[in-house]
Amino acid sequence: MSSGRENYREDVAGRANVEDTPELLAYYDELEALEAGALWTVANKIEPWEPQSSSLPMIWRYRDLREHVLRSVELVTPEKAGRRVIYLNNPGRREFAAAVGWLYSGLQVMHPGEAASAHRHSASALRFIMEGAGAYTIVDGHKMTLNANDFVLTPNGTWHEHGVEESGSPCIWQDGLDIPLVNTLEANFYEVHPDLRQAVGFAVDDMTKTWGNPGLTPGGGAWDKGYSPLYKYEWERTYEALKRYADATDGSPYDGVMMEYVNPVNSGPVMQTIGASMQMLRPGEKTKAHRHTGSYLYQVAKGKGYSIIGGKRFDWQERDIFCVPSWAWHEHANLSDSDDACLFCFNDLPVMRSLGLYREEALADNGGHQPQD
Repeated sequence: MSSGRENYREDVAGRANVEDTPELLAYYDELEALEAGALWTVANKIEPWEPQSSSLPMIWRYRDLREHVLRSVELVTPEKAGRRVIYLNNPGRREFAAAVGWLYSGLQVMHPGEAASAHRHSASALRFIMEGAGAYTIVDGHKMTLNANDFVLTPNGTWHEHGVEESGSPCIWQDGLDIPLVNTLEANFYEVHPDLRQAVGFAVDDMTKTWGNPGLTPGGGAWDKGYSPLYKYEWERTYEALKRYADATDGSPYDGVMMEYVNPVNSGPVMQTIGASMQMLRPGEKTKAHRHTGSYLYQVAKGKGYSIIGGKRFDWQERDIFCVPSWAWHEHANLSDSDDACLFCFNDLPVMRSLGLYREEALADNGGHQPQD
């Protein structure tokens, strides 16, 4: 019987398999009038056998976007726009302005001498610098100078603003936020600083000098916030750490040589809802496929290669951005036989772990590699 009403049936023991009848259809109408419904009609939909991500594997190539990002400077002023950002829109997540899952990403541009107004919000945010010189970020009065491939935090609830020194050059960086997640939880607040600017109350780059020393924390240093006090993670130190680690390990068969950015106080994630990592693929390295819960957004920090995501190949080069939806098979390859490749990634892994939802699986067939479309 075809009724036009949703009824997700499966002929499997233990799953809902109720056939529509005239009496049931009338019953459903009565429930609908009371803003209610029969679980067995939707149980198989809302309780899938495994995660069914609506996000699509995607790549956003920097060479395609860069001209449009720079053109926004000609079209709108920072005063009118607040922030000039071209956001990345996953076709399966357009309703939420999400790049993948519940994560947002955008490319922001600023010219020398420009400064965006200070603000704060409930969403956690990060910056990954793509190009330019003279950029800076101020977080709760702490000013940080920024260079290419530096990773910067603007945690939830902190006053923050960005700018480029007069002596600098046009700068572009990736913004990453959990805006879709916080909005879904109906918990987002946004405030503009009453003075539009905040005073710098500390020595420039003081948080890096205080908290960014390997194996050392400041004597008597107290930090009770849920996010890392190391607001800036410098590329040079990160890359050096990867190279040193590569000398001591064979790496993961699925991720190569990977290191997670951590809170130096407790070795936990950098923020409560967003984690981040940097991984190195050694010359000619090809990883095996695995999948896990959680959404992942990658930016190519160095090198050239490709990733196979859900059976589809995506070729990438420096500054390209691509996503891996939750529970999608994925593997990576470095196309160079002489140089390494590095992938920055931010993700919702802290949420998965804290809620007990993280799960991972390796591909057992075909030597651990996916067949490609």
